[in-house]
Amino acid sequence: MTRHLTVVDHPLVQHKLTLMREKETPTAVFRQLLREISQLLAYEVTRELPMTTKRIETPLTEMDAPVLDGKKLALISILRAGNGLLDGVLELIPSARVGFVGLYRDEKTLQPVEYYFKVPAELGDRMVIAVDPMLATGNSSAAAIDKLKEAGAVNIRFLCLLAAPEGVARMKEAHPDVPIVTAALDERLNEVGYIMPGLGDAGDRMFGTK
Repeated sequence: MTRHLTVVDHPLVQHKLTLMREKETPTAVFRQLLREISQLLAYEVTRELPMTTKRIETPLTEMDAPVLDGKKLALISILRAGNGLLDGVLELIPSARVGFVGLYRDEKTLQPVEYYFKVPAELGDRMVIAVDPMLATGNSSAAAIDKLKEAGAVNIRFLCLLAAPEGVARMKEAHPDVPIVTAALDERLNEVGYIMPGLGDAGDRMFGTK
């Protein structure tokens, strides 16, 4: 995956994203759409998983058939909203190892504050996919990737639902080696750091909180 930013413009992704953006979409439907769209995005972000072959027997003959190679990949949820993407990707890749990075954004400084970190062992031998629905300022995402690299990760992808140009630029500056896969690149951030036109606060809409 050589491009720093990949926007998945598949019709199903774009249709589901529009439904998620609508302010009248209820919490349960929002969660279901997020799970569905994350599976579709997962196809793109896992496109370069390493492969090998194994000898199998079909009902008709033997063959050398393709299978995944190497250690199980690691999915890292950037709490709390990352869990919405995590659920869908795990349905597609149930054997993946799972980790969590807890960060919240200080509303005054917009800087990330860490409160939790627990990740699988041997990150250096795994493809690592960090998931967070919104790439807004990029500060929290860049901080999470910093922590993953400190823990040994070298092959990292970042999966998000929406990205702002400011967040993409921040990530490219901090982590040019980490490709981003998203469903949409929106216009800008507003004065309080929300993506515009966006879909509001993904965590609040997912969990029914304000």
